[in-house]
Amino acid sequence: ADKIKSDSKEAIRELHAHGVSEIVLLSGDNAGITRQVGVEVGVDRSLGELLPHDKVSHLEFLMKEKDRTVCFVGDGINDAPVLSLSDVGVAMGAMGADMAIEVADVVIQTDQLSKLIQAKKIAKATRNIVFQNIALAISIKCLVLLLGTFGVATMWEAVLADVGVTILAVLNAIRILYKRY
Repeated sequence: ADKIKSDSKEAIRELHAHGVSEIVLLSGDNAGITRQVGVEVGVDRSLGELLPHDKVSHLEFLMKEKDRTVCFVGDGINDAPVLSLSDVGVAMGAMGADMAIEVADVVIQTDQLSKLIQAKKIAKATRNIVFQNIALAISIKCLVLLLGTFGVATMWEAVLADVGVTILAVLNAIRILYKRY
């Protein structure tokens, strides 16, 4: 009786476009309905009539493959074990069970699957900024260390460089707040 969310099909297509290699639908619902929904939204495989321990078994099988990161998206109390076991557990928070929200790594406050793509973009941008900040801090500290070795930089320049790097890193990180996804 549940209706398929309006953005689900587009979200699945965008996830594939953003490098998600396989999308598997694991559901406790009727197997026939699960397959029908899977075909309609465009997932790669659909498995229905699964109890929580069945979902765990399927997830463990998927996680055995090396170099594979497994993300599980769920909203029910039956999804809690799989959410906690997966590499990245995403709870759909608007209608999600408290237990699912508690064990998830990420909580999407709306029930829009398309927010996964937005979360993936934000995570990638955040990672890039972290690497930029690390490179900036290490390079400036090495420069001041080198200048200090030759007697050009004193303790005060080192302190100012340290505080300056901190301020630059914070300002660089603030950029993410103004980026559109």
